[in-house]
Amino acid sequence: MDDWHGPAGRLADEVTDPDSWWLAAVASVPRHELVPRWWERGVDGAGWVLRDGASDPEAWMRAAYSDRSLVTRVGARHADHAGAGEWTGGQPTSSATMPGLVVRMLRHARLGDRLSVLDLGTGSGGLTAYAARRIGARHVTSLDVDPYLTRVAGERLARLDIYPHFVTADATEHVPGRYDRIVSTVGLPAGAGLRPVLAALEPGGHIATTLGRTCLIITGWKHTDGGVVGRVERDMAGFMVTRSGDDYPPALTELFALARGADGEDVGTGRYPVVDVAGAWELRSMLELTVPGVEAAYEEQGGTTRTALLVHPDGSWARASADWIDPPEVHQGGPRKLWNALERIRNRLNAEGSLPLLGARVRITPDGVCHFSRGGWSTSFGEP
Repeated sequence: MDDWHGPAGRLADEVTDPDSWWLAAVASVPRHELVPRWWERGVDGAGWVLRDGASDPEAWMRAAYSDRSLVTRVGARHADHAGAGEWTGGQPTSSATMPGLVVRMLRHARLGDRLSVLDLGTGSGGLTAYAARRIGARHVTSLDVDPYLTRVAGERLARLDIYPHFVTADATEHVPGRYDRIVSTVGLPAGAGLRPVLAALEPGGHIATTLGRTCLIITGWKHTDGGVVGRVERDMAGFMVTRSGDDYPPALTELFALARGADGEDVGTGRYPVVDVAGAWELRSMLELTVPGVEAAYEEQGGTTRTALLVHPDGSWARASADWIDPPEVHQGGPRKLWNALERIRNRLNAEGSLPLLGARVRITPDGVCHFSRGGWSTSFGEP
């Protein structure tokens, strides 16, 4: 397909400024070559259906040159290995990140000429390609836990005459090399799982990442003591969390089933309307910092009945259900009252008009623990 230059140019105009460093890089990368197949949600939202670019070139061009993420892997099944019309189920485990977000993360990372950069989370290779076009492929290393992703991204970029270095490794265990800049498009775990990434950052180097199960973009500079000092950007991103195997560990299925039907030890009326916690990014992020490890689900029945579920690995669960914005009936069980924790956060949001997350100062100690502070608020996140 030789007619990609116009769509790529329009995409570049959409996701960058006219004087941006990144305009020429986005316009020069044939994104469709990196995503020949992808998964899309089925009509009922219950599964994923394969889309094959070669069989529908017009749809391929529309998808590739739109500012949207394209899911390339669901569970352990990569779209490249699926058959025509195949359906699958599970959680997304890799994607071609939306170009606008890639550009934002590259800006946050503060790349520069002759500075080495590590791209954590190869995916389809889009960020690697943009960085290589801008600062030269010899300065760019791309890392992913999945050997297929690093191999196929390397092959596809080589066909575009782009030759960065690729590494297959679990970044929560070991990151080979040292880098002036690290940019992560996966949510890194605070605490012990962050230590290898910090160790790979040169003193004086700069990192841009999100933290797992939050949507907070953290940026900072590495000091000589091995820690990083920076801030939470006034920007957000919802990246997949890191994984160490072919798929994520099983969801807390049995606990979700309990939360859907049990009466619980604590039954009451909530103060605020039911909210889709996973989609309310700032609330979700503050809840994770307050009660790390919470998982959330949200359902609608009949167009008006809304139900939110919260579960925690310690056995805690909560269910809040109501018609539209009526006060919900809340059922809770286990050692913690998860809905109460959420409502305390919403109390603060209503009382102060905002949460103290965006713009907060962050200090990441060498053990990977993240220490947040803003005004009179402070908290620490992650197990050393």
